[in-house]
Amino acid sequence: MITRQILTRITTLAATLALLMCGTASLAASKTVILATTTSTQDSGLLDVLVPLFEKESGYQVKTISVGSGLAMKMGEKGEADVLLVHSPDAEKKFMAEGYGISRRLVMHNDFIIVGPAADPAKIKGAKPSEALKRIAQSGAIFISRGDNSGTHAKEKGLWKGVDIIPEGQKWYQQTGLGMGETLNVTAEKKGYTITDRATYLSLKKGLGLVILLEGDSKLLNIYHVIELNSVKWPKINTQGGKSFADFMVAKKTQQVIERFGVDKFGAPLFFPDAGRKPGDLGL
Repeated sequence: MITRQILTRITTLAATLALLMCGTASLAASKTVILATTTSTQDSGLLDVLVPLFEKESGYQVKTISVGSGLAMKMGEKGEADVLLVHSPDAEKKFMAEGYGISRRLVMHNDFIIVGPAADPAKIKGAKPSEALKRIAQSGAIFISRGDNSGTHAKEKGLWKGVDIIPEGQKWYQQTGLGMGETLNVTAEKKGYTITDRATYLSLKKGLGLVILLEGDSKLLNIYHVIELNSVKWPKINTQGGKSFADFMVAKKTQQVIERFGVDKFGAPLFFPDAGRKPGDLGL
């Protein structure tokens, strides 16, 4: 027969075990950092280098969700990530103004380029971005857009708006709804044009059959920030883990890794470190 004293001990033990299990689960969760980021940081291979360094240094485990800047910020708005690494400055400013983020720090930049077939049917090589887009529209040459509200897509939409052209609905304008790597593959298959970040293009260049036709214009600057989220809105996010990753991205040692990334393979860096620079330095 189980006495009341034994029953009480069993109940107490069960409760203690439950608390220990919850504590262990909570501890495991606190050691995981959810990073929502643009596809370019993943497709270029940069995160394959940086994430293991961060995990080794901090003890955190990173769960990377690579979805494009627009969707990454949507995740941030819902408290579904702990930290963001994105490249859509106008959308980022709105995100911060609405109170979703508590810190936004400059990390690095590279540039956007327009690529297409070597034959260049729209004759855009060497033109300014505005003139290049007009020639593409006038010629009816295929243009492939990501169409996914990413930072790259935001840049592209801004360029079309700047020349008063509405490409949506035009036969020559096609949207993939995919990341940069997949969009480059579609562009190559259809022998069209697209706008891409330089890092992803160089990482996937072999076998694409696409060449750089437009580069070096100030309008094509591509700027990345790391954003810490507001725990007042979402108390369950890993605030400390997110801050730890953000601090890591702007640390001197990490910035040196970013500066060297791509040099061995491509002869030039794929990104340029910017931590500590003033926003006005890059026209922000």
